[in-house]
Amino acid sequence: MKRFLLVCGVLLVLGAGYVAGAYLGLYGRHEGPGEVTPLPVPAAVLDRRAEVQVAASAPGAKQILFGDLHVHTTFSTDAFLISLPMIQGEGAHPPADACDFARFCSGLDFWAITDHAEGLTPQRWAETKDAIRQCNAVSGDPASPDVAAFLGWEWTQIGQTPDDHYGHKNVIFAGLADDEVPARPIGASGNVGRVLRSGSRRGLFTTGLLDFPNRQRYFDFAHFLEELSAVPVCPDGVDVRELPAACTEFAPTPRQLFEKLNQWGFDSLVIPHGTTWGFYTPAGSTWEKQLAAGLHDPDRQTLLEVFSGHGNSEEYRDWRAAHIDADGQASCPPPSKDYLPSCWQAGEIVRLRCLATELGAEECEARAVRARQHYLDAQVSGFRTVPGARAEDWLDAGQCRDCFLPSFNYRPGGSAQYLLALSNFDDPSAPHRFRFGFMASSDTHTARPGSGYKEVERGSMSDGRGARDATWAQRLAPPEQEALPESVPFDPATTQLQGFQFLEFERQSSFFLTGGLIAAHATGRDRRAVWQALTSREVYATSGERILLWFDLLESPANARVPMGGSVRLNGSPRFRVRAVGAHTQQPGCPDYSVSALSPERLEHVCRGECYNPSDERRLITRIEVVRIRPQIAPDEPMADLIDDPWQRFACPPDPGGCVVEFDDPDFAGLGRDTVYYVRAIQEPSPAIHADPLGCEYDENGNCVEVKLCFGDYRTPADDDCLAEHESRAWSSPIFVDFQTSN
Repeated sequence: MKRFLLVCGVLLVLGAGYVAGAYLGLYGRHEGPGEVTPLPVPAAVLDRRAEVQVAASAPGAKQILFGDLHVHTTFSTDAFLISLPMIQGEGAHPPADACDFARFCSGLDFWAITDHAEGLTPQRWAETKDAIRQCNAVSGDPASPDVAAFLGWEWTQIGQTPDDHYGHKNVIFAGLADDEVPARPIGASGNVGRVLRSGSRRGLFTTGLLDFPNRQRYFDFAHFLEELSAVPVCPDGVDVRELPAACTEFAPTPRQLFEKLNQWGFDSLVIPHGTTWGFYTPAGSTWEKQLAAGLHDPDRQTLLEVFSGHGNSEEYRDWRAAHIDADGQASCPPPSKDYLPSCWQAGEIVRLRCLATELGAEECEARAVRARQHYLDAQVSGFRTVPGARAEDWLDAGQCRDCFLPSFNYRPGGSAQYLLALSNFDDPSAPHRFRFGFMASSDTHTARPGSGYKEVERGSMSDGRGARDATWAQRLAPPEQEALPESVPFDPATTQLQGFQFLEFERQSSFFLTGGLIAAHATGRDRRAVWQALTSREVYATSGERILLWFDLLESPANARVPMGGSVRLNGSPRFRVRAVGAHTQQPGCPDYSVSALSPERLEHVCRGECYNPSDERRLITRIEVVRIRPQIAPDEPMADLIDDPWQRFACPPDPGGCVVEFDDPDFAGLGRDTVYYVRAIQEPSPAIHADPLGCEYDENGNCVEVKLCFGDYRTPADDDCLAEHESRAWSSPIFVDFQTSN
């Protein structure tokens, strides 16, 4: 008995010691950048790709390279969070995985790492630079590499109100050497810190014990957060070159970000994204303020991400999620034929509950009015003001009903079309405007650049995921609230919610897609040629498929062709040509060179056993759509009157060789104003993950009366890819035609 008690005592002491060590963070490990596979893609594979493309191209055309400039690894705080086992995460996906994925899984020509700057410590930034240099070093001949990898970060800003919200921007650099890139990444400050850096040793300690077989992953995440918090914040008002190397640098506004980039003086691009994402963008937000002096850098901010794994941000609609008056006060707009505001639906949920209690129509209307205002006052946490509301209760509130794969809780005041129509009249003689080229990327958080090559593996190729079972759903969610017949105000200062619990993640998970691609018309495969195409805006966006697209203005005063992204001054009718060729259909599995380069275990972990594996067959282009936008020439011009979408539409013959159309604008000279043109090439229907995110059933008036969500958590089986038909497409960069007045 004494021996038994002694053994029990020893075990108890050892157990207590282990638990104490876990609580003190003694077992957390630094997560490194991983190891890039050293083998290059065979030159014959690259030659074959080029040959196939040349056969489909016009004579003398530049080659088209496909890339992804929005890639997160588990060096990003949110990516590490969603890698945890409790929410069906796959574990570590460091920068080396992204390199291997781009080369052997998705077969890209170029990519950029853009981990959130707010999560990059000095050590992680140094490791990121080394990983990108290594990725380039193993990619074969620098003049014709299998992939060109670029270095960058994401500046992740979230405002509490429309006035202080600027959104997210990726910063990409041309160079790789220490004297060509900043010593530190530059993050945003404010609300994003609460969303991305929330977490505690105590919470992760408890989670690790609850999920004991997977405890190391939680201990490593706690260590990740402690590494982050241990770095001091850089002092304000100091030139970037005079700051300490080991500090966390912030630029709270775009003006300060551009000032710091100018201080460094390196070649860089700043690419806004998420401009319509209502997931974190306050209702009523628009982009007018970002045309003000200092908030836009026309030399660096030349590209706009119109599509990603969060959906489409292209299309303008004339409705709003909130009306903002001259004093900045928000009010809830009534529903329209094509849009149900979420604030209005909050009132309707409360009204129906109230009427069920027989409190009377007048009292229930008063409660509905208060519920609408409570929703607006809570901004992106508005859904928290209706206790006990299920995701299904919101129907299709906040969503664009007639947009192509729209982003969640759509904000049309940030759409690409709205931005191109905007003018700033601080100097009436020279209105200030955006001149964006169009690009798309994945915004993957599992180090998978170019993940849209096949619509498979929903939980890996998109960011849609959640609790792995009902027990973890209860542990992760706030305590369930009673479905009261009235709303309650939401105060973020007093709530115990953390991280993504502030945001409407449950519905958002049905809107995550596999993501898009940027295509560049380049003179070669090397980094310099890719960068030249990016900076000249001779690029286009696709929704994931590798559609080939050319868009040119045929004649100019210099008698030269003007490609997509270009600008010209004319006083006569412009004439354009479009050529589009559909993407290759995909074969199952991976090509031989991928299977040879990667072990079976790595092929499964990184590629999930499926790679870009094109057949000789191409999908059909069914139509070409032309969009015409006339930027404002007066401050009060209504936006809807300036955007013609589509302005022209051309049906294409069922020809695998593609579609060619020419058109002109006979109205241009008579209108006498600057005009912007771009085209969409639409491909034949095919299935895609989350292409019908809500699964709405509609009544005879077109209203959504019931939804069937594809949940990211255990409620939807992991092997259900939630496929629905969609029409994949490519968007050209615009051609800017300025009206040349007669002298």
